Amino acid sequence: MYLRVDRLQVELPMPSEPDPDAAANVQELLGGRFGEMSTLMNYTYQSFNFRGRKKVKPFYDLIANIATEELGHIELVAATINGLLTGASGGEEVTDAPLKGLKGKGIPHHYINNGLGALATNSLGKGWNGEYVFNSGDLVLDLLHNFFLENGARMAKIRVYESTDHPIARQMLGYLFVRGGVHALAYAKALEELTGVDVKKMLPIPKIPDSAFKEAKQFTDKGMHGKLYRFSPDDFKDISAIWRGEHPIDGTPLEVVDGLPESAGGPADPPEDKAVSSPGLHPEELQEIAQRLISRL
Repeated sequence: MYLRVDRLQVELPMPSEPDPDAAANVQELLGGRFGEMSTLMNYTYQSFNFRGRKKVKPFYDLIANIATEELGHIELVAATINGLLTGASGGEEVTDAPLKGLKGKGIPHHYINNGLGALATNSLGKGWNGEYVFNSGDLVLDLLHNFFLENGARMAKIRVYESTDHPIARQMLGYLFVRGGVHALAYAKALEELTGVDVKKMLPIPKIPDSAFKEAKQFTDKGMHGKLYRFSPDDFKDISAIWRGEHPIDGTPLEVVDGLPESAGGPADPPEDKAVSSPGLHPEELQEIAQRLISRL
């Protein structure tokens, strides 16, 4: 089961200027082949289907725990897309064609079939596909796939980074560069324990250190590239059998941290947008209904 905490894993800047085209590019990092939905569902199904887990518990714990962190990454990318779409409509009155200025920009489904919010699609608007999930049942093969998946995701993140200088997108990307690097290294270390092959020598892929990106450097300076968070009050403690030693790039000590990332921000709270009837009715009416409900408590 899962315990949800209503906070983003990192603080994002407040929405400034909308950028529907950047929102479309960031969608690739949510619902694309190497997006956060893929990392989440790959590790989740591998953990669901993990047979004989008690005999090789550190490896099960690693995959299951990283899967839980990926849930928060989906939330973070979705909040980024919502921030990039905030203010994209050109007014509040439906009869004034407030969405006219969005024609030819971004993904039309963001505003035609959605309330200017994140979609379960890639950057072309094509839906995420369950066939992206790989779960062979063979531990080495699954870990090797996960290592590949994390590095494919890093390539996509770097290219999206190159496509936008929007502060919301770049703050999110800087954080995910570091956290994805932790996951790639964790899978490399697990493969080394199983096979003796020093997979971590291939990192980083591409050969650009996280610290080269100023938005990521703020997190590497805090040593977050050496921290594997344990997203459970009582379980997955055996990850410390794998996540130990020093970071191969700069020697930062590797440590398991119980609880949420210390960088965690507040809850996501995208503002209302009357042009797309989000959240619906008139906001004043909804607020009045909500206040009536709260008064019952």
